Amino acid sequence: MSLNKNYYCLFFTLVLTGFLFSQTTATDTTHIETLNEVVITGQYNPTTINKAINNVIVITKTQIENQAANTLADVLNFNLNLTILPSSQTGKSTISFFGLDGQYFNILIDNIPLVSDSGMGNNIDLTQINLDDIERIEIVEGAMGVEYGANAVSGVINIITKKSSEEPWKIQFLTQEETVSNEYAWFDKGRHIQGLNISHNLSDQLYARIGFNRNDFAGFFDNKQGQSYYQNDGLRGYEWLPKTQYNTNAFLNYKGDKFTLLYKFEYFNEILNYYDETVRSNINVENQTSNPSSTDKIFKTNRLVNNLSINGTFNSGARYDASLSYQEQKRDLNQFNYYIVTQQKSDVTNETYQSSKVLFSKGTINNLLQNDLYNFQLGYEARYNKGFDTQASGDVTQEDKEYTQSNFALFTSSEWKITDALSARPGFRYEYNSKFNTKLLASLSLRQQLKNGVELRGNIGTSYRTPNFQELYYYFVDSNHDVQGNENLNPEKGYTAFINLKKTATIPNGIVTSTLKASYIDINDKIDLAIINSTPLQYEYININAYKLWGLTTDNSLKKEQWNFNFGATIQGISRIAANEANASNDFLYSFQINTSSTYISKKWDTAFSLLFKYNGAQYDYTASDADEEGNSIFSKSKTNAYSWMDASIKKSFLEKKIQATIGARNLLDVTSVAISSTTSGGTHSTNNNGLLLGYGRSFYLKLLYNLNF
Repeated sequence: MSLNKNYYCLFFTLVLTGFLFSQTTATDTTHIETLNEVVITGQYNPTTINKAINNVIVITKTQIENQAANTLADVLNFNLNLTILPSSQTGKSTISFFGLDGQYFNILIDNIPLVSDSGMGNNIDLTQINLDDIERIEIVEGAMGVEYGANAVSGVINIITKKSSEEPWKIQFLTQEETVSNEYAWFDKGRHIQGLNISHNLSDQLYARIGFNRNDFAGFFDNKQGQSYYQNDGLRGYEWLPKTQYNTNAFLNYKGDKFTLLYKFEYFNEILNYYDETVRSNINVENQTSNPSSTDKIFKTNRLVNNLSINGTFNSGARYDASLSYQEQKRDLNQFNYYIVTQQKSDVTNETYQSSKVLFSKGTINNLLQNDLYNFQLGYEARYNKGFDTQASGDVTQEDKEYTQSNFALFTSSEWKITDALSARPGFRYEYNSKFNTKLLASLSLRQQLKNGVELRGNIGTSYRTPNFQELYYYFVDSNHDVQGNENLNPEKGYTAFINLKKTATIPNGIVTSTLKASYIDINDKIDLAIINSTPLQYEYININAYKLWGLTTDNSLKKEQWNFNFGATIQGISRIAANEANASNDFLYSFQINTSSTYISKKWDTAFSLLFKYNGAQYDYTASDADEEGNSIFSKSKTNAYSWMDASIKKSFLEKKIQATIGARNLLDVTSVAISSTTSGGTHSTNNNGLLLGYGRSFYLKLLYNLNF
């Protein structure tokens, strides 16, 4: 099926422009939401945003639905200081958060870290997190080491799931069809999503929910020719690999008189298909025939999650919260010689090449003193990790390099209401790790309520990042290479400082919120590859570098009657300090982002019109391009060109919200890749150019959601 992309782009632009600048009637009014969203991340008790000690960014269920977002990767792309990093060949999408990759922040589901290939909570593939049962997403920026421990240097993202339903029975079915650029067909092209969720109040105390979701991404051909192509010209396979995901979950919530007991089960399965572009002819000289073949691979990911939580209050009024979680994730590789014409396989091998098993427990207690001016929290956290990564270490002995790591932490913090307007929360965490040295983490958060709706928040804190599996155990040695991990690495040390100034003002039928944020991140003992021997040339991961970031961000929102408008901008300066490089530059390099969104809700038509835009300015880095007479690397400045994302959607409800239809477009500006250029030693104007693949172009979708409540 072929689509005229320019025609559809013009259509969406004209439709949305007309509505975004149209007049509204006096009868088409909506209730203006004030800052009353309840948040839990980093708080002692559930509280509203304006009373929270930490600054929390909330992505609501309505925002998720307006974008027809199915995975976490779909919804985070338009936030400032966040950049989605997709990979066409691995199928993964990770995040850069304040210039740091996914190893430096934690992804939580209901305050419990999620298992990943390399451990727990960090470096997670965002496309593997389904949003069907999500209530909201909370983002806290800055070091959260006291509350969440290791790898929470730049912040945490906490996904809050639904816990209850107002209706005795709620059945929800969704189907979503989406083009992949201009490629679409019912089965073998495009993106096809189906989901079913059933919830029931079994009694006044017991609530149950089950859900299933299938997300079939048929890949993106572009100029490639797919699986059945047998010419050896580099065109076999896909530009973006096809994959199919299945997500099954179940949830139970029991409410007693003074406690709530919750249990969640989740099983996730992903199948990713790789088709090698190299084709062997396999010519039979005797009968002058050929049987072309390629070495193809099937990657399978399986994730199992069991979470049990209990929270409540004692007779004294003290509040407690405890969680126990067992999670597993493994990746299997099925590799074989595929005969393209006859569709037969030979030389089939199967192995599990990545595995993580984690046992996690966390508990807190607060409100021990019945005092309006003072509160404190005591908590513990325990983790046990067991896993291996054959890709990183299997070539050493042809066996899996399995590791175990345990960690136990005690933490405490206190919250003082110094005056009616000023609150402070100092905190400390003592953390024992079976592999690394004991850590003592600290933080201090302040909240000052000023006059005229102005709030001032500040946070300074420490956290650290533990070395990942590759940095510890990587081994690649042949006649030309010697690159090894280092089991004696130390964790990276992180320090952050964030200041947040927010102004809220009421206008007729509306509310205006403006925020100015300053951020600073300092990381020492940063891990990187370094030359440890020049003859023969040997590389090893060592603690050698440093990283510094400062940034300024402004966020502004206007909610007035049916309108919701947001505008933000951020500037960041990043310095990467390579102590082992004689010619390295420690200069700060700057980047700039702008985002804006607009939503118009017509109560008369029961329709929402949304437009989202984000501009990512040029990014700069220093890369080694040559060597001087002494063999030291010479660095030149590389540039990744600026690019922009734009999405648009129209969401319409029918039959008293029993049916909801959303039609929209992703990547309206048709971004596929951006150029990366660097100056070489050949002269001031000599450059090397290549590209960074970011997307597969403009795509369109239609989502139908059916709600049956009784």
